[in-house]
Formats: sequence, structure tokens, C-alpha cells
Amino acid sequence: MIHRAHVLLPEDLVREIDAIVGPRGRSAFLVETARNEIRRQRLLKVLESNEPAWKAENHADSTDSATWVKNLRNESEGRLAFPKEPSRENRKIKRKRRLNAPDA
Repeated sequence: MIHRAHVLLPEDLVREIDAIVGPRGRSAFLVETARNEIRRQRLLKVLESNEPAWKAENHADSTDSATWVKNLRNESEGRLAFPKEPSRENRKIKRKRRLNAPDA
């Protein structure tokens, strides 16, 4: 939903905005600028707060980092497991057996 607001801006500021985005881009520019400033103000409020940002009770699945890395590695090894190819010597032996050739 869009709400129309009558906002008074100094003439020099309007000229600077117009130089950047043009007169047809003022509203979008002001919306984006306001959202960025709100985001910045919220971040500053969190940073200035003494309350911890990470609360263990909000993250029941969290584990210690060593366990997490070990689990991640085990998952990766399982996904990346390739069938082991026989060595070149083993391939030669199998080929000779298939051809019933005597060993040289």
C-alpha cells in the first residue's frame, strides 16, 4: 500500500536529488534513502544495546564448532565418494586373465 505524504524539502536538496535521479525519480530515491536510514538506525540500536544478538534458546540445533565441522566433513565425504578404480597393474592382470594369456 502506498501512502501519499506531503514533504517539504529545501530547494537546494531537490536540485541535488534531481541531478542524481531526475525529477521523475524523486519518490523512489526518497523511499530508498528512508529505508536505508531506518535499517541503519535499527542496526545502531542493536549495536548500542547490551543484549546479546545470539540467544542459544532461539537456536536449538546449534552445536559446538568442532562437531559441526566433523559432521559437515562426513556429509561431504559421503557425497563425494567415488568408486575406487583398480590400479594400472590390476587392470593388466585382469586383462590377461580375460584373454587367457599366459603370464610373461
